[in-house]
Amino acid sequence: MGTLDRWTEAVCGELGIDPALADTGAVLDLARVVAHGVTRPAAPLTAYLLGVAVGRGQPMAESAARLRELTGTWADPADDDPADQAG
Repeated sequence: MGTLDRWTEAVCGELGIDPALADTGAVLDLARVVAHGVTRPAAPLTAYLLGVAVGRGQPMAESAARLRELTGTWADPADDDPADQAG
């Protein structure tokens, strides 16, 4: 068992979450895709929002897939704003 696995178990224990619900691979994959496709700070925020959605009853796999798809089509409207490029 590696550090990430031990940390996940400890966090789940602290928060009263069944460790079997922690889909580490899906969360890390989504974070990687978002960090490279949007911006690095968006990765932990997206992982958090995915957790909120799952906590509200949305399915994990489907929600993560939707967010990966959104990332793949993301074009920041600010990139097209000439005022943002002045400087």
